[in-house]
Amino acid sequence: MTQEEFLEKNVFTGLQKNEEHNDCYFSEEDFSEVLKQCEHFGIAVYDIKTTLNGDAHKTINHDSFRKKATDVNWYKREYSHLKHEQAGLLYAATYKVSKKLLAR
Repeated sequence: MTQEEFLEKNVFTGLQKNEEHNDCYFSEEDFSEVLKQCEHFGIAVYDIKTTLNGDAHKTINHDSFRKKATDVNWYKREYSHLKHEQAGLLYAATYKVSKKLLAR
């Protein structure tokens, strides 16, 4: 199974996604579900990208906070900051699914 197949089957199922610039963007509510699934499966989140009215808004990366991509606290905290900072954003992320999960 590829990383994309795993994400589609186990993380993005039932969520409304908007594909732009080779990324899957989600509403605030759906992205919250994506992050819950990432936490559940131990999926690394390297960065979070936002868009507002079709224009790139802000991108944050785990390295900026000196945190591991698998550290749930970094992406939960920063997602919370982003959604309070600006309403109406769409969210995307860069993920890494472990080889163990892909082998299941």
